[in-house]
Amino acid sequence: MSHKPKTVLIVDDDEGMRDTLTAILKREYRILRVSTGEAALPVLNREDVDLMLLDVRLPGISGFEVLRIVKENYSLVEVLMISAINEIETAVQAMKHGAYHYVTKDFDYDQLRSLVRNASERQDLNRQVLTLSAQVADQTEREFIVGPSKMTRDIVDLVHKVAKLSATVLILGESGTGKELLARLIHREAGDPDAPFIAVNLAAIPRELAESALFGHERGAFTGAHRQQLGKFELASNGTLFLDEIGDLRLDLQAKLLRAIQEGEIERVGGTKPIKTEFRLIAATNVDLEKAVKEGRFREDLFYRINVIPIKLPPLRERTDDVPQLAEFFLRRYNTRFRKRIQGITESTMAVLKKYWWPGNIRELENLIERLVAVSDKDYISDEDLPLEFHFAQLEPLGAPTDSLFEDATNTFERNFILRALEKCGWNVTGTSEYLGIPLSTLKYKMDKLDVRQIAKRLRGA
Repeated sequence: MSHKPKTVLIVDDDEGMRDTLTAILKREYRILRVSTGEAALPVLNREDVDLMLLDVRLPGISGFEVLRIVKENYSLVEVLMISAINEIETAVQAMKHGAYHYVTKDFDYDQLRSLVRNASERQDLNRQVLTLSAQVADQTEREFIVGPSKMTRDIVDLVHKVAKLSATVLILGESGTGKELLARLIHREAGDPDAPFIAVNLAAIPRELAESALFGHERGAFTGAHRQQLGKFELASNGTLFLDEIGDLRLDLQAKLLRAIQEGEIERVGGTKPIKTEFRLIAATNVDLEKAVKEGRFREDLFYRINVIPIKLPPLRERTDDVPQLAEFFLRRYNTRFRKRIQGITESTMAVLKKYWWPGNIRELENLIERLVAVSDKDYISDEDLPLEFHFAQLEPLGAPTDSLFEDATNTFERNFILRALEKCGWNVTGTSEYLGIPLSTLKYKMDKLDVRQIAKRLRGA
């Protein structure tokens, strides 16, 4: 995959200067050229300009006016102001209005290349900061919901006790239980609203890119490393670093992580000197780390180093008292997002939700409510709005064996099968018996035995 060069827009009324600047920079950058400020503005509208070399004195719109427009409308574009004369007042004005630097036209060629390169690297950093800020902004509405269950309240009480400590926290729980939301709650409770919160899903980073993503890299460290890159550890300095799915971290990187925790320093890929960094680490996993240690997949010393304050998030099926509050919270969120006015969820529907197994935990509940709100045009979400499987799902299909476990499983399958057949046949019992190829009396017996009639009535809205 080839590296796409950055685009430099040269704005100068002197053709010779335009030619000189082009010759200096064309090997590393894509060059666009115009002679006036008026000509520069439409270029900015249609092209993805990264950097500008802007003459102070231009015919028509002045260079300072162009600079003002650029900073108001294209804030990520870095601008180097160029002038024929060396005036301290002009240089001060340029920097004050947002220019990256100010140079005179008798510049040294290597010095100019270096300035343009530095401006490019600052733009990369600004883009990175904006991206991270957007990620944080996207999460501000996502909060750990404190439901009425004792399990949830015990967890929140523990968070209040440990949030202001610097000790590492390990959050354990199945996927979708809200581990990142709990980590954000710990971060907020620490009490510094300006401290960064950097979340990293280690399972989502390609293995070959993980080291660079975490520790950063120096320019030229490997093929494609065209500029210095800060890693997540540096971005989290004086804040919180949340490492999700830490059980998926490569063994060699586990050693580097251990050093970062113990020594408070890292090295960028390709770097030669340690970089001090201070952060609060919160790790999370759905993996049994003790088992992973025994199998040689996770370092024992790292396990004990991160398992200082373990917090176990129970699955939603073990705290179903929280379901109503969570469902109402998601209802309000998606009412706002989709500009709906759904007033609530009926009691019978909520009862069905509380009996569901929730294999996808809170994430599955949120996705369900989002889908229901998106397609509903009614005042309340009711039984018939729920997918069919919610009506015959067992709360504990395999979790608590009974004397008739096989019979329970068989009944669940038959109930599911008959309900789907009835739905396909328009809830016509005679037509369903013909469709299934069984006597009508047999079908009616099964429906009575499996309580299918009551479920079918709710599904039909009868």
